[in-house]
Amino acid sequence: MSVTSWKTRSSLTQEILSHLGLASKTAAWGTLGTLRTFLSFSVDKDVQRLLRAIAGQGVDRGSIVDVLTNRSREQRQLISRAFQERTQQDLLKSLQAALSGNLERIVMALLQPAAQFDAQELRTALKNSGSAEDVAVEILATRSPAQLQECLMVYKHNFQVEAEEDIKCETSGILQELLLALAMGARESYSGIIDYNLVEQDVQALKQTEGPSTEGTWVLIFTQRNPEHLVRVFDLYQRYTGHELEKTVHHLFHGDAQAALLSLASVIRSTPLYFADKLHQALQDIKPNYQVLMRILISRSETDLLSIRAEFKKKFGKSLYSSLQEAVKGDCRSALLALCRAEDI
Repeated sequence: MSVTSWKTRSSLTQEILSHLGLASKTAAWGTLGTLRTFLSFSVDKDVQRLLRAIAGQGVDRGSIVDVLTNRSREQRQLISRAFQERTQQDLLKSLQAALSGNLERIVMALLQPAAQFDAQELRTALKNSGSAEDVAVEILATRSPAQLQECLMVYKHNFQVEAEEDIKCETSGILQELLLALAMGARESYSGIIDYNLVEQDVQALKQTEGPSTEGTWVLIFTQRNPEHLVRVFDLYQRYTGHELEKTVHHLFHGDAQAALLSLASVIRSTPLYFADKLHQALQDIKPNYQVLMRILISRSETDLLSIRAEFKKKFGKSLYSSLQEAVKGDCRSALLALCRAEDI
């Protein structure tokens, strides 16, 4: 390939990634995820490689990471089933016995079906006071309707209780109302037509809300309107008031309710930027928040991680890959870098 041709392709790729509105769509090469279906996939070869990795002298962590971070979630499920058929052993339990620490947790998450992983994360968040508004909003507000429905079905099956019942038991007030509304999955789908009369009505309703008696207005608008509509509501609200809607949220709400509404507004404005912010925050502490890094990199690796990487570099002036290289230590470093995939120059 000539230098000119390479530069043309490189600039085209950068141009595509700059249009972050594509994050919810598919591109010509597949998706805006970093992990795609492995074209030379051979389930037998992968099973044999994983067997050698855990059966020999010393665990070959590199081979385990290489296989699991280069296969789609569907392919990983095929590997898991084939391993069971050929060895009469559970792959997840076999790897769990061979590994430890954060790498073990990442591998366990990679081998779980997406809905099972989300259900477990949601359950943990609801039972852990202080994280419900963060993790629960993330899962309930960023999954597709089909993904959310499957997650809630698995939640009921695994824990013998509806997620809605746990929300009622573990939360209260407007946070509870928000999470219940999100769990219902009643958000309107975008028809391709913006109802500007409804945009005006919603702006006026939000401008007039003061006190607990009108909290329901915020819940209804934030959880039922489609994102395309809400972005216009946010823009018009700022034109009328001279400040962003988030400033009003800071003024009217406090604690968990405020945090949940601000997170939801961030998701609505730009889901990739929302995740970029969360990843950056997870890397800021002396010890990175490995659970957050793992959850986001795995859950978005087949969806929009390229867009998240682009937003991360744009906002923080440094690539996500470099940030992970500097902050992450231990065996799990190679797995997280493999999911991130590459440097953004």
